[in-house]
Amino acid sequence: MISNQQNIPTNTHEEWQKSIPAQVFLNHFRSIDYYIRHTTPLEEVRQLSTLQRFNPKREGARVGAAKKWLLHAWSAEYTLRTAANHTDKNYQKHSLHWTFPQAYYSVLYGAKAFLAIQGIDVPIEAVVGQIINGYVAKGWYPESIGFYVDGPLGHYTYHQLPQTTEQALLQPLETPKQAEAHIAQFLKTTRDLRLRAYRRRLQANPEKALRSKTGKIITKFGATHWEEIAKHTGPTTYFDLMSRLKISGTQREIERFVEADIDVPKFHQSLLNIVKYLNFIHECYVAKVMGLKAYQQWIEELPSYLRQSFLQQRYENGIIPIVSAVTKF
Repeated sequence: MISNQQNIPTNTHEEWQKSIPAQVFLNHFRSIDYYIRHTTPLEEVRQLSTLQRFNPKREGARVGAAKKWLLHAWSAEYTLRTAANHTDKNYQKHSLHWTFPQAYYSVLYGAKAFLAIQGIDVPIEAVVGQIINGYVAKGWYPESIGFYVDGPLGHYTYHQLPQTTEQALLQPLETPKQAEAHIAQFLKTTRDLRLRAYRRRLQANPEKALRSKTGKIITKFGATHWEEIAKHTGPTTYFDLMSRLKISGTQREIERFVEADIDVPKFHQSLLNIVKYLNFIHECYVAKVMGLKAYQQWIEELPSYLRQSFLQQRYENGIIPIVSAVTKF
C-alpha cells in the first residue's frame, strides 16, 4: 500500500501523485471492510435489540415489496461478485465503471426491502437515505457499520468511533485505530460535501434561502447558519459513504480510478464485503418477519445463479442461526 512520498523514484513520482486520490478512496472503503471483519459480524447482528424486538405486521403487500427489492439487491451483488472473482486485471479495472454504481444500488435496494417490510414505500433515493440515517443514529445497525457523524461544519461529533482522529490520509491500515481514522476522515469529507451541497440548493431558492436582517440572501455563513444547515441534513452515515460511489460513477470521476496505480482487486473485494454484510443485515430483518419456513421456500424458488452462488450458503450459515436466536426473545 502507498503510505508516504519517501523513497519513490523520480520517474514514478508523477504517477504516484496522480494515484493519490484513488488510493485515499480505496483506503476509505478498505477501512470499513477491515472494521467489519475485525469484529464478530454474526454475533453483532444477533445482539441487536432492534432486531430482537422487530415485529411489524406480516402483510402480503409488504412481503411482496420486500422480496422485489431484495431480488434487485442480490442481482447487483451478483454483478459485484463476478467482477471481484474475475482473473483478468484489465477487466477488473474497467469493470469499476459499473461496479461502483452497482455497489451503491445493491445497498439502496437492500435498504428499501428493509423499509418495505415495515410498510414504508419511499421512491426518492434521498429520502430513503434520510430514513436509514435516522435508523443508524438510533442503533438499528451493528457498531461496526453503525458509526456516524453529526453537527455543523467545523464542529462535528463522531459516534461509534471510540478512537476517532480525522488525520488518516495515506497512513497504513493495520490496526483498528488506523481503520477508525480512515472512516472518520471519510465521514468528514462526505459530510462537508453534503452540508455545502445543501447550502447551495437552499440559497439558490429565493423562497427558502437564509437571509440577513435586511432581507438580503446570505452569502457568508457563520456558526448559527451552519447549525441550521446541519439540523436539516441529519447525520452522515454508511449510506452517504456508499452514495459517493454513485456520484463518482455518474460524474465520470471513475476514470481516475481506472488509470491510477492502485490494487483494484482489493478495491473490488472490499466493496463486495461491505455490500454483502449490509445486505445480510437487512435480510435478517426481512426474514424475521417472513418466518424461516417461508423465507427458505422463497430462496429455493430463486434462479440457481443466485441461490447456488451465495444465497443458500448465507441463508444456512447466517440467516437461520440469527433469526432462530432473535425469535426467542
